[in-house]
Amino acid sequence: MTSASPGLLDKERIIAGPGFNRWLVPPAALAIHLCIGMAYGFSVFWLPLSKALGIKEAIKCGPDVGFWGQLFTTTCDWQISTLGWMYTLFFVLLGSSAATWGGWLERAGPRKAGVVSALCWCGGMLFSALGVYTHQFWMMIVGSGVIGGIGLGLGYISPVSTLIKWFPDRRGMATGMAIMGFGGGAMIGSPLAADLMKYFATPTDVGVMQTFIVMALVYFVFMMAGAFGYRVPETGWKPEGWTPPPAQVSNAMITQKHVHVSKVWGIPQFWLIWMVLCMNVSAGIGVIGMASPMLQEVFGGALIGIPAKFGELDKDQLKAIATVAAGFTALLSLFNIGGRFFWASLSDKLGRKVTYIVFFVLGGVMYFSVPGSAAAGSIVLFVSAFCVILSMYGGGFATVPAYLADIFGTQMVGAIHGRLLTAWATAGVLGPVVVNYMREYQLGLGIPREQVYNQTMYILVGMLVVGLICNLLVKPLDDKWFMTNEELAEEKRLAHEKAAASELVRSGDAAGSDSVSPVVVALAWAAVGIPLAWGVYRTLLSVAKFFA
Repeated sequence: MTSASPGLLDKERIIAGPGFNRWLVPPAALAIHLCIGMAYGFSVFWLPLSKALGIKEAIKCGPDVGFWGQLFTTTCDWQISTLGWMYTLFFVLLGSSAATWGGWLERAGPRKAGVVSALCWCGGMLFSALGVYTHQFWMMIVGSGVIGGIGLGLGYISPVSTLIKWFPDRRGMATGMAIMGFGGGAMIGSPLAADLMKYFATPTDVGVMQTFIVMALVYFVFMMAGAFGYRVPETGWKPEGWTPPPAQVSNAMITQKHVHVSKVWGIPQFWLIWMVLCMNVSAGIGVIGMASPMLQEVFGGALIGIPAKFGELDKDQLKAIATVAAGFTALLSLFNIGGRFFWASLSDKLGRKVTYIVFFVLGGVMYFSVPGSAAAGSIVLFVSAFCVILSMYGGGFATVPAYLADIFGTQMVGAIHGRLLTAWATAGVLGPVVVNYMREYQLGLGIPREQVYNQTMYILVGMLVVGLICNLLVKPLDDKWFMTNEELAEEKRLAHEKAAASELVRSGDAAGSDSVSPVVVALAWAAVGIPLAWGVYRTLLSVAKFFA
């Protein structure tokens, strides 16, 4: 008696047959990551939304309308500080949803997870559009913040396990490619959103609702194409001509065994890597949020060739230095993205532990140098330090999935990565709070604006020292944590793994039936490469203002 054939989204359906080209999987991952990466660029909507009713000038709420009041008010405009909670929600939900559903993802497969991600992220944007139309902020919180945040978490981890299994010879590079896309999402999405809002704006409408609808529909097409582009290798698949090094001569930090996700909360190495990621991200994310005001306050008129401090500038001069600072922020985003691919690929040569040692030592030196370069008035040294810091911030995200695969094995690395992302959610709150609180505290003490960031830099150095110590303590796991052969076999059964694609009864399952024309591979890369190149081009236009 034959079993029912697998459904369109089932994991059995996406096991690649002979001749499949593994280079089709990274563009599928990029298609999803470039869409959900717009989470980084949502601040482009804050200013228009803060004037959604007043259009030219915001209709201010009375002193009796607090945060909860703004959730339901239809008579006054939302404050930017209130809108900013969406940003916090994104990263809290990303971490918690990835941790909650990571185990399900490993068993359901990346295609099903990708489809759910597309429905949540794009459906959430459509619900938010309705919230903008009815001027109900709670609908935006539920739509993009909660439902979209769940889609964000599932989409973020959907390709991790699959890419690591397709590229056992280049784990870092493979995950670096996808996670580079998450960093690049805002590069495409922010200018696209700005162009669309300009197109849809009228004397009575700021154009945000229509922009949400168009972007949700475009993202849905891309994300569904990505989800249906995912394929998983058959059990035991290896790249042609590659043989894994035997256990006794391979790097002791790279295991050939596998840990079950249910055990990781109790493993010391998991918490050490959790702290490694949390400290790296806390330091970087705090800087991202304050990069623009920091450059303006530290250098003031020097940014436009005027020997005057920030507080001495008039309105037009402040506008001019804000334009320069926007170029600085754009430059940092380029380094954030480039660092994801560069450092993750380099980690294949250096090893993951050594790569993080570089992050913490070099990063610490860079942060420590900032007050000195600011005092000396050296804009070049100041900017260079932050470019390197941001490259390592991005590199930390891209290298950590391969680090987890090395230590905990590849069977459930996507689920383990999901749990680790709670470190990101923690850092998303910790980093900005430390930086913003310290700035306000220093200003309250009467310290000049150009010096208020000095203490903050030294605190961030302290965070990196904590990360360095945790990283140095990471050791290979004791055998007791790994699954036995019987447990591994059971997990593979639950994960619907087959020894070969030919075990499935599929139409056209002949040898080589999955071979793909190089033209198709080139088109898949063009589909993600052209939007990314456009985003880089638009970013470079902003960067040019910094160097002008």
